[in-house]
Amino acid sequence: MALSAWGACYIPAVILECNLPVSWRTAPRSFPALMGLYESNYLRLARLAGDLARLAGTCISTVPGDCELQLTVRERAPYTSELQLTYLLPALGTAASPERVPDLRLRLYHDARLLSVHEPAASSPKRELDRRWARNLMLNKWLDYCAERGHRFSAAQSG
Repeated sequence: MALSAWGACYIPAVILECNLPVSWRTAPRSFPALMGLYESNYLRLARLAGDLARLAGTCISTVPGDCELQLTVRERAPYTSELQLTYLLPALGTAASPERVPDLRLRLYHDARLLSVHEPAASSPKRELDRRWARNLMLNKWLDYCAERGHRFSAAQSG
């Protein structure tokens, strides 16, 4: 009896709390939405590469009908890593090395579980937020595309 009385009091409070409007969820290109995008990027890269804390060296993913995907750990610190993610397009003409497009430098925040495109800052804060949103949305969609194509980096590939 006491349990049902407690439940009756608790459930309306939960329902009311769930119905509270959350303004940042409806504002794409806002700072909180950008942090959500960084989290989504982290999860998408983890789907491709597994445990991101164990990444080291260079990994290559090859799937039939698509370009090679290369992931390189450029720097590692206790809480962050700098990565490079690129497609290796076949060399055209007499060029000896493959073309790298896109060629993105990424900042991985291990403790916060965030991944962002790392680039020089823009001149104005408003412009900076728009640039970061556009670059990270592109990364998000590209990571999703790569996963759909079947790309995966395994621990055995790193080195």
